[in-house]
Amino acid sequence: MFAPIFRGSRLGRLLTASLLVAGQLVDAAGYSFDINSQQSVKDTAKGLAADLVSFYSGNKPGGTPGLLPSPYYWWEAGAMMGTLIDYWYYTGDSQYNDLISQALLFQVGNNRDYMPNNQTLTEGNDDQGFWGLAVMSAAEYNFPNPPSDEPQWLALAQAVFNTQAARWDMQHCNGGLRWQIYQWNNGYDYKNSISQACFFALGARLALYTGNQTYADWADKTWDWMWSTGFIDHESWYVIDGADISTNCTDHVPYQFSYNAGGFILGAAAMYNHTESQTWKDRLDGLIKGSQVFFTGDNNDIMEEVACEPVDRCNTDQQSFKAYLSRWLAVATQWAPNTYNTVIPYLRASAKAAVNQCVGGNNGKMCGLKWSRNDGKYDGSTGVGQQMAALEVVLSTIIKSRGPPLRADTGGTSTGDVNAGSGDIGRNEPLPSFGPPTAAMKAGAAILTMAIVLGIFGAVIWLLFDETSDKKMAAQFKGSIANFKSTMAGGAAAGAGTGVGVAVRGRRTSPVDEKAVQMTTGSVSDRDSTIQDSSMAVHHVRSESTNSTRRQSNMPLGWPRNSISRPGPVGQAISSEDRIEPADAHHNR
Repeated sequence: MFAPIFRGSRLGRLLTASLLVAGQLVDAAGYSFDINSQQSVKDTAKGLAADLVSFYSGNKPGGTPGLLPSPYYWWEAGAMMGTLIDYWYYTGDSQYNDLISQALLFQVGNNRDYMPNNQTLTEGNDDQGFWGLAVMSAAEYNFPNPPSDEPQWLALAQAVFNTQAARWDMQHCNGGLRWQIYQWNNGYDYKNSISQACFFALGARLALYTGNQTYADWADKTWDWMWSTGFIDHESWYVIDGADISTNCTDHVPYQFSYNAGGFILGAAAMYNHTESQTWKDRLDGLIKGSQVFFTGDNNDIMEEVACEPVDRCNTDQQSFKAYLSRWLAVATQWAPNTYNTVIPYLRASAKAAVNQCVGGNNGKMCGLKWSRNDGKYDGSTGVGQQMAALEVVLSTIIKSRGPPLRADTGGTSTGDVNAGSGDIGRNEPLPSFGPPTAAMKAGAAILTMAIVLGIFGAVIWLLFDETSDKKMAAQFKGSIANFKSTMAGGAAAGAGTGVGVAVRGRRTSPVDEKAVQMTTGSVSDRDSTIQDSSMAVHHVRSESTNSTRRQSNMPLGWPRNSISRPGPVGQAISSEDRIEPADAHHNR
C-alpha cells in the first residue's frame, strides 16, 4: 500500500525499505501488501479472489453451476464456495454472491442434501461434508438467504449431518464413518480422519447455532471414537490420515495433512464455546499445539503441507489443504479468544510468505504453493488450491475486525429443518432421476412416434413397389395384398395336415422333463455300422478354386498376433510386445 505513495522519492524508497526490513510490507512483483493495513489486506484479497474465480466457469453459458473443470473434483467446488463466502464476510464485497448462491443451490440433489446423482462415482462423506460446511458458514455469517421456495442454508447443513449420522458404521471398528458413501468406489473400506472431522465440526457448529443437544452428543461421540482408535495421538495430538477396516482400524496410515488437524480444531473450538468446559479447552489447546508440525521455515512459523510439499508430491486436492487450516484456525480464535495470541503470529507470517509466491501466471499475480523453504523463488505452480490457500491466509490476518459467527439467538436468520435429508437416510445407491413426463415431453413423444410409424409404412410401400413393372403403384399394392392372402391360406392348410400327424406321433403317455437328458436307443455297434455304411460327400466352397487361398477364419488378418487389430479387455493395456498387462487405474485422494 505504501509503495505507490513513496516510490517517487529517495525518502519514499528508504521508508519502503525500512518497512520491508521490519516485515510489515511485502513488496512482491504481484502485490504491495501491508499486513498492518486492513485496506491493504482487502485490496490484496480482492485480486486473489478475482484470480480464483478465473478458474470457474459454472456461471457462464454452457457451464454447470457448482462444478470446476478437470482435474478438480466436485468437493473442491464446494470448498471454493466456502472461501468466497469468507471473502464476502471479511471484505463486504458482494460481487460474487449470486455466483455462490447459484452454485450452492444447483448441487443440492433431489433430496436437498448434497447427494446429487451425477456425483456417485466420486462423492465420499468428506466431499459431502465440505458442501455442508460451506452452507453452515452461510448460515453463521447471515449470507443472503435463498428465496423461500429454495432450500435454506441451515436446513441444508442439517440434511448433510442427518444423512451422515445414519451412515455411522458400528459393524467395523466399533464406529466411525467410511470414507466413501457408495460401496463400488475405491476407499469404501477405509475410514479416514477428514470424514470424521467434517462430521464432527458440522455437529459442533449445529449444536452452537441451534442449541440442540443431539448435535453436541454426536460431536462427543465422534471425538471419543477418534481418541479410542488412536487417530488422534494421545501425546503429540497429531491427527493421522486413517486406517482400513480389514485391520479393525488398527494399522494406521500415519501421514498428516493440515486439513485433518484444522477440522478438529474448528469443531473443538465450537464445542468449547458451546459448553465452556475445561475438557474442551484442553482438547483445543492440545490440537493447536499439535498443528505446529505444519509450520516450518527459519522461525517455524510458515505453513507447509509437510506430507507432500518438501518432496514436490502434492496432488490437486492436497494443494488446497492449507486453505482450510488457515480458515479454521482463524475461526477458532473467535470461539476461543484465548487462542488468538498463540495463533495469529503463525497466520501473519504465513500470509506474508504466501503473497511472496503470488507472482506467476500471465498477469504476474497468480499464487504458487510453496510458502516455506522455497529459497525465495516462485515455485512455478498455479491452481484453484493455491489461490484459495493464499486468499484464506491473507483474510485470516484481519479476523479480529470481524464479529463472531452468529447463532439463532444472536441474529442468525437462516431457517432449519431437523428432518432434512430424510429421503436419503440409509441410501447407498443412486436415486432414479426421471420425473413425471411434462406436456411438452408427451407432445414430443407423440410426434416422434408418428414419424417412426410413417417411416415404417413408407419403407413397406417401397419394398412392395416393383420399378420394372408397367403397373401403377396402387395396382401393384393390390396385387401384393392378394398374393399375401393366397400364401397365408395355403400355409394354413398345409400346417393343419402336418399338425394332425405330429399330434398323433408326438402324444405322450406320461409327463417328461424336457430338461432331462434323453437316452439314445440302439447299441453302439448298430450306430457304428450305420455310420460306416453311409456315404460322405465332400463339396467345394463357392469361392474355392485351384488358384485361390481360402481364409480359415472371419477374424482380421494376423489374429491373434496382430495386437493393433483387436482391443484389449476393459482395464488392460496392450504393450508393444503384444502382451496384455494391467493398466494403471490407481486413484488416490
